[in-house]
Amino acid sequence: MEYTHLSEFLIRRGELTIWTPELTRSDAWRDDERPLASVHEQYLGFLEPDDPRPGRGRWIGTIFEMDAPLDAQAWATTLRLWHDRHEGFRTTAVPTGDGGYHRVTTAPGTVQVTGAPVPGLVDGDQINEYLCEVLESRLSALVWPHLLLATVTHETDDFTVLVGADHSVLDAYSQAVLILELRTLYTAVRTGGEIRDSATFGSPADYAVRERAAAEELTPDSPAVAVWREFLGTPGSPMPRFAADRVAELDGEHAQPSVSRTLLTIEELEEVEQVLNRIRHRLSVTVFAALAVASRAVFGEDRFRTVMPIATRPDLTWLESMGWFVNVVPVDITLPAGADMAAALEVTRSSLKRAHTCNDASWGRSLAMVGAVEGPTFGASFLDIRMLPDYELVADLRGRTLRAVSYSTEEVYFWVVRGPDGLYVSTRYPAGLPAEVMDRFLTEFARAMYAVTTIAAPVAAARPVDAPAALSAG
Repeated sequence: MEYTHLSEFLIRRGELTIWTPELTRSDAWRDDERPLASVHEQYLGFLEPDDPRPGRGRWIGTIFEMDAPLDAQAWATTLRLWHDRHEGFRTTAVPTGDGGYHRVTTAPGTVQVTGAPVPGLVDGDQINEYLCEVLESRLSALVWPHLLLATVTHETDDFTVLVGADHSVLDAYSQAVLILELRTLYTAVRTGGEIRDSATFGSPADYAVRERAAAEELTPDSPAVAVWREFLGTPGSPMPRFAADRVAELDGEHAQPSVSRTLLTIEELEEVEQVLNRIRHRLSVTVFAALAVASRAVFGEDRFRTVMPIATRPDLTWLESMGWFVNVVPVDITLPAGADMAAALEVTRSSLKRAHTCNDASWGRSLAMVGAVEGPTFGASFLDIRMLPDYELVADLRGRTLRAVSYSTEEVYFWVVRGPDGLYVSTRYPAGLPAEVMDRFLTEFARAMYAVTTIAAPVAAARPVDAPAALSAG
């Protein structure tokens, strides 16, 4: 599943409708004593309440083609039931008057979703542009609803579905699993089938209680804080950046370039995985080892530092929840002089184990304790899409996860995905970074991945296979 911009998805010609959640009662909101998650509260602190385009650079979403005709009444019922199921769509943050925010929530049955046709707009490219504008202007972390939907009906017996949301109510895992959830729910509504209930649709607000309690237990002496301290270095030091000395300063604002490409074909990847099985290393370790090797090849640096977003769904209660269940951990890899991929794998395996110390530790609170003056600007994540249920069907539905266009002059992110057709990467980077620099880095990244096939002898074969890595998220 590609992680891409909406503008890169070809929407077929059809009739557009925007679907907006609305409260059925004006007094539906109730004060909710449960806290906001640490990452949610920190996110709100960076926002401007008067921003005329609050979704610009911030919204995320999903687009796919539903393999059934659109029944407007059944679809509205589906979306109402979806909001009833997920409390994360029925909660928001309101100002407290002292610069902070508190949570308010509305009960199941108080949200309906209504459709508004957009007349005279049928060309796919024009629909795409219109939707980009709507998502930038209407989606906000400070104004409910934090989620909008669109459908495009075609002359065929199917329709396109777009789900756009502020990041506070969706994460990368939610983006991926919502496709089959909506498909299953819509099918049940249309056919009169059973509407499945489950204990795995836990509330993000309940998770926030648990997350904030853990964050309060952190101290400057906590092992996770020590890992962040070593990662950052001297208090007040800048966060690691990708190719910082290669980024030119440009006048005005520029959209970040976005690149998606195949790193390894399925045939090449299977060669790599055969060797990894023999030497008892995981593909996730290999991805970060290859990033470090590529960084050394292009920039001459033996030390590679980045952050890795990880999913923080602590147990099955939140397995199918819609929400923002993400933490960030530091990855710090120093390659020995002259290290080949075999040596890089061993070093990276140890580095990722050390990073996992931070899995359950709030990254914002940890950084505050080590004297950080800024947040992360360089990140990388890995996901094996085959872990998702019915992932092959998602491909048949043209499912894509989406991110907003970014205008950052510093941020660089890599999303690496093991899909059914091979290993591919998506990245975004500052407009001031020459395209040839990124092209060379991705070339060296692919070269390092494939170099695993040259490892001839088992490496530390007596040790157990790597423990499963935490689920990465974007």
